[in-house]
Amino acid sequence: MLDGIKRLFSGSPPAAVEGWEGIAPWAASRQYTFRGVQNEGFVIDGRLGVTPWRLEWGPSQRPYIQGQELRLRAEMGLVSDLQLVLMNRELQETMEQAVFDQYVEGVQTRIDNQTPPEMRWLVMFPKLPGGEMGPLRERYMALSSIKSWLVQWLEGPLTLALASLRLDAAVPVVLMIGRGRLMLRTALPEAEVPALQAWLRLFEVAMREARRVANESPEPPSPSTHPSLWSSSALPGDERKP
Repeated sequence: MLDGIKRLFSGSPPAAVEGWEGIAPWAASRQYTFRGVQNEGFVIDGRLGVTPWRLEWGPSQRPYIQGQELRLRAEMGLVSDLQLVLMNRELQETMEQAVFDQYVEGVQTRIDNQTPPEMRWLVMFPKLPGGEMGPLRERYMALSSIKSWLVQWLEGPLTLALASLRLDAAVPVVLMIGRGRLMLRTALPEAEVPALQAWLRLFEVAMREARRVANESPEPPSPSTHPSLWSSSALPGDERKP
């Protein structure tokens, strides 16, 4: 106890969490809350202004990401009708083929709520034309239930941040909004501070730009009325349950 009091008043850094000697001190230096998850990974909680975010690194929760996955999420309080996804084009092509194989050539005729929302939305909403994607058009695709919201979100800093990423084209990257929540998923085999910092910077840009669009659009815009690629009988029963 005496040693603990001495460390408190001396300002010595906290002891590193076993197995995360580099990451835990970095989190503490930024006043983030770090928690290791035994035999899996870790969770870091922080804030951008008054908005909390959570970073998780651990086993993948999506079939399109193999091995370890990095997840970032923030409850943004955005309009409930907003459903949006941006992903790299290789992942888009893989997902669309999987949907076709499973629900068109296979015996299943209905997408259920066990299917990841990012996969459901690929067949529910129109994609943003390449001419409106700017410098992202070669490597990314995007779609949304509210096109005007998506276009505003991609204006300026977020597009610049995405275009500056130096990633192999095959690395899956998904940035999505649903039920008022912003979320990012990507494959990250090794958890290292520089990589965490880079992804967190991108996520915070996405948070700021989402807040900007929300503030500039006091009246919720109407969802897209563009017809789905599938008939209504092939859509999930409740697309608001990701």
